[in-house]
Amino acid sequence: MDSLTQIVLGAACGEAVLGKKIGNKALLFGAIGGTIPDLDVYIGNLIYNNSIDAMLFHRGFMHSILFSVLAAFILGWIVFKWYNSGKRLGTTTLNNWVLLFFWSLFTHPILDCFTPYGTQLFAPFSNYRVAFNNIAVVDPFYTLPFLVCMIVLMFFNRTHLKRRFWLKLGIGMSSFYMLITVVNKLYIDTIFKKSMAESQLKMNRFSTQASIFNTILWYGIAESETSYYVSYYSLFDTKNRFVNFIELPKQRDLTPENSDAIKRLAWFSNHYYSIYKIGENEYRYNDLRYPLLDERNPNTSVFSMLLFKENNQLNMKPFKAKRKDVSKAMAYIWKRLKGI
Repeated sequence: MDSLTQIVLGAACGEAVLGKKIGNKALLFGAIGGTIPDLDVYIGNLIYNNSIDAMLFHRGFMHSILFSVLAAFILGWIVFKWYNSGKRLGTTTLNNWVLLFFWSLFTHPILDCFTPYGTQLFAPFSNYRVAFNNIAVVDPFYTLPFLVCMIVLMFFNRTHLKRRFWLKLGIGMSSFYMLITVVNKLYIDTIFKKSMAESQLKMNRFSTQASIFNTILWYGIAESETSYYVSYYSLFDTKNRFVNFIELPKQRDLTPENSDAIKRLAWFSNHYYSIYKIGENEYRYNDLRYPLLDERNPNTSVFSMLLFKENNQLNMKPFKAKRKDVSKAMAYIWKRLKGI
C-alpha cells in the first residue's frame, strides 16, 4: 500500500513491542522498519540501468518473508548495540529490537498482498506474486482512522492504560475494515461471474479489484481468446450486476516469444496487458489490471509505459497522464461510485 499506510502500521508494531519501555521512540523505530521494504524502489534504480528491471525489482526480495527475518536480526542487533548504552543500558533487550523490526518489516509485505500490485512473498525461492485484490493501493478509510489513533496515543505516558487502548482501537478498526474489503471481494467475484454469464460473453478467466480510495466501486476485467472485457460495479447500483462491458482488443505488437522483456512484463501484469506500436521502435504497454483513464481509448490505462529500443534491448518511460485526463477520470469514478 502507500507509504503513509506502511509508516502507520510499522509504528503500531513498534508501539506493540516496545511502547511500554521506550514510549514514542518505539513508534519512530517501527515507522522506520515499516518503510524499509519500499526502499527497493531506489535500490532497484541503483542496481539496474534498465528501467524495466528496476521496476520489476520492486516488491521482490525486499518484500519477502526471508528478507523480513534476516533484516530483523541485522537491524535489531545494530540498533540494540547503539541504544543499549549510557542511561539506557539494560532498558531493552536484543530480543525486543529483533521483534520490533521483524513485525514492522513483515507486516509491510503482508499488507501489500491484499492489493492488486502483488508481492513476491516467497522470493528468492519463488517469483509467485501474492495478490488478493481486495483493497486499493491507497484507501483513506483504512489509513486515516489508524493514523488518528497513533497520533492520539502519543500524548499519553508510555505506561498509561489509554495508550494501549488507542493502539488496540487503531489495529482493531483497520483490521475490521480490511475484513470488510475481503467480504466485498468475495461478493464482487460472484457478481462478476453472473454478469458475464448473463451477458453471454465467454471468458477464460477474470480479475476484480476495488477502485482507488474506496471499497464501494469495483473494476472487473475478463479475458477471452481474442479480447478483454472491462466494466465497473458499485455497491450502490440498483442492479447487482456489472453492466456495459467494454471490449478491448488483445493487442500484441510485441510478444513474449520474441522479447524477454515482454515476457517479464507479461508476468508482472499477470498477462492482462496490451501492446500497441505507436512509432518507430516505440510501443505503448498497458497493464489492464488497472482501469482506463478514458474508457473509449485503450491506450489510457492508469498503469501504462512507453517502451523503446535502446542498445538492442527494450527500456521504458513511465506514462504521464495529463492533469485534465486524471481529473476527468476521478470525476467519473466519483459519479460512478454513487451508482446507476
